[in-house]
Amino acid sequence: MGLPTLEFNDSFLDSPDFRERLKCHEVELERTNRFIKELIKDGNLLIKALKSLSAAVQKFSSSLQDFQFECIGDVETDDEVNVAQSFKEFAQLLNTVEEERRRLIQNANDVLITPLERFRREQIDAAKEEKKKFDKESEKYYSALEKHLNLSSKKKDTFLQEADVQIEKDKEVFYDASLEYVFKIQEVQEKKKFEFVEPLLAFLQGLFTFYHEGYELVAEFEPYKQQLQFNLQNTRNNFESTKREVEKLMQRMRSADHDYRPPSQWTMEGFLYVQEKRPLGFAWIRHYCTYEKGTKTFTVSSAENKSIGKQLISAFLPLLKSCVRRKADSIDKRFCFDIEVVERHGVITLQALSESNRRLWMEAMDGREPVRQPLVPRSCTYYLIHCGIACVFLHSGLNTVGLYRVGGVSSKVQRLMSAVFGAKASPDMDLDADTWDLKTITSGLKNYLSCLKEPLMTYELHKEFIMAVKSDEQDNRVRSVQALIHKLPEKNKEMLDLLINHLVRVSSHSGVNLMTVPNLGVIFGPTLLRSHEETVAAMMNIKFQNIVVEILIDNYELVTIFSYKAEHAGELSFPRGALFSDVYPSEDPRWLQATYEEKTGLIPKNYVVFSNVVKEEL
Repeated sequence: MGLPTLEFNDSFLDSPDFRERLKCHEVELERTNRFIKELIKDGNLLIKALKSLSAAVQKFSSSLQDFQFECIGDVETDDEVNVAQSFKEFAQLLNTVEEERRRLIQNANDVLITPLERFRREQIDAAKEEKKKFDKESEKYYSALEKHLNLSSKKKDTFLQEADVQIEKDKEVFYDASLEYVFKIQEVQEKKKFEFVEPLLAFLQGLFTFYHEGYELVAEFEPYKQQLQFNLQNTRNNFESTKREVEKLMQRMRSADHDYRPPSQWTMEGFLYVQEKRPLGFAWIRHYCTYEKGTKTFTVSSAENKSIGKQLISAFLPLLKSCVRRKADSIDKRFCFDIEVVERHGVITLQALSESNRRLWMEAMDGREPVRQPLVPRSCTYYLIHCGIACVFLHSGLNTVGLYRVGGVSSKVQRLMSAVFGAKASPDMDLDADTWDLKTITSGLKNYLSCLKEPLMTYELHKEFIMAVKSDEQDNRVRSVQALIHKLPEKNKEMLDLLINHLVRVSSHSGVNLMTVPNLGVIFGPTLLRSHEETVAAMMNIKFQNIVVEILIDNYELVTIFSYKAEHAGELSFPRGALFSDVYPSEDPRWLQATYEEKTGLIPKNYVVFSNVVKEEL
């Protein structure tokens, strides 16, 4: 259970409940103060231990450096010479590593201890000072109020009026002290999240730099290590042990051709490569698969080389629905076929080991030849077409640094809003680059979304979106957000599709424009999601609104539901499941303009879906 929110208007009431909630923050502040003291103490102990470790390693390195490998006899073998030389090389390696550790120790106080002490001094101590002021003014005000209320009504009017004025002044001072204290104590509670992490992150970065330096040095000295292992092996082993290993190898080679056993309980079994989704496209993963024709049970077991000899993890996919050969022109892999199973949505694409192997699998599964899917026109309307035009126009400015973060001139933005959404606005207006600069357009788009009577993702679903991203499991967050998207009105979903698709393209250029997914979440979170109430508690949820937008961007993709072969110039051919980039409407509402495999052209709209879903493995 987190800390209760302190509302500013509660400062004026000064109720027992407010004092109790304030007490919770004070207890947490004191706990934080004690924690920082312990952390500083432990940090100093860690630095001291690192110094001791460094000294011990240097002494060990010196011992290795000074050691002279002596052998019986007046001549050393090649193995003995190499062992002695490797000792010196490892000693040099340790010395180099300790130089990096000494730099880590020298910087540890500046990056870890000093910032923590500064936070404790400048933030926590400042909050304590505000508390003293609050307590002092509270006692002063209530004491004065008690005296004021005990004044006799028989006093002169002038005297009573002066007393009223004075008590009002005391009340104002008390209220100011209360507001300042509430603000400061909540500020410290929020700042500690990054004021704690940043020094630790800087210290760990130095620590990881040290470890990485050691890793690189070990890689450079790998030949010496291998040579030493080889020399030690030569002195340790004898001919009989070598002979036994060679005999084992010979036996394994003899039995290699007999490892495969004909199917017994399974109608068909063997290795297949399964096409699986990955964040950056698709991967073909080898699995050991079995199929039992009587029950139509298809089983997939993980069987990568690194897993051989370990327990395999199996996935049972019961009740095979269909098996269809994959046409060669619909995919760039050979020997492929598609299957569909009950209790799982979509098609699973598999690759056999050869044409004959594919034929055996298809015979076992009663496979059939592919049938061309007909074009089925379907209508689609676009909501807020002017914003769609703005998104398309921005395609030429995706490499602009700070896109959407850097605002335009207010007067220009207002002129744009009037020109696009005013009563006299032309329905076929074009955003001319000579008239409207990029900052004005991006600010206009944000301004329009912010000024909507109701946010694009609606007030009604706001709390549900916030609760969805508070789940501990990332997969649950994505599934919950995806389910809520389907609850939005159709026009809202269409506009959200258009906007998020554009933001995906913006984030794909983050290496140049610096607009990463978290940065876009910060900008569009408060724009697309807003609370109906304007309270401190609502403001604390902005970070979760940003996470909702991040999830939408990270899990958005345009996926084909059919394969398609181009029939005219300017069209693109693509397989089922292909992913497109730079997608926007074309002049013909039945087609989209898109890029696939570095080629740009037209694709039929009814062959694709904009998908904001959990990325599942096929």
